[in-house]
Amino acid sequence: MTEPQRRTLRAIQAFIGKRGFPPTSKELGDILGISSASAYEQVSQLVRKGYVKREPRKARSLEIVEEPEREVAGLEPVPIVGTVAAGQPLLAEENIVGELLVEQNMVRGGRHFALEVHGDSMVRAGIASGDYVVVRQQPVAESGDVVVALLGDEATVKRLSISAERIELRPENPRYRPIVIGPDDDLRIQGKVVAVRRPPPGDRPLRRPA
Repeated sequence: MTEPQRRTLRAIQAFIGKRGFPPTSKELGDILGISSASAYEQVSQLVRKGYVKREPRKARSLEIVEEPEREVAGLEPVPIVGTVAAGQPLLAEENIVGELLVEQNMVRGGRHFALEVHGDSMVRAGIASGDYVVVRQQPVAESGDVVVALLGDEATVKRLSISAERIELRPENPRYRPIVIGPDDDLRIQGKVVAVRRPPPGDRPLRRPA
């Protein structure tokens, strides 16, 4: 199975799991960011290979066969948070922009979310721009943890450093300076980074249609 076919199969499975019925070609195309014709062709390839069943001339007739369900088993959808705003619950419906499928062993215990990283301040920690960090939601963290922190109205991914003298949010790139937290700064830890997901070329998380 090619990566686009695997992505299509996962999208169908996630859609059925969430809504209880299969997507149309247009809905599938919206999720994958491709045209409905391209989505139809991807499904046709899955049908030819025996991964999906489809009744001709019948809408919403897709059915995932048992074997591919085992192939994509062990994956868990994690909500992608598009914004982290002060004064608003982190996982509020309006903050969720899609889902990222991750291995279940990444997200055992607690609530988790994913956040797309923009910028190169954490490259030496293996986190590049465009990566998705998988985060366990928690209000506290230990010194040395890589965290998602809310400082005022801005969210940032940094390494937390706590000493007797000060608290800092440290980048993992010598081009950037640490953020020193003063006594009047409104710092709120949103969670600890537990994994990094780097989508393969051409792979996309499941995005909600605009």
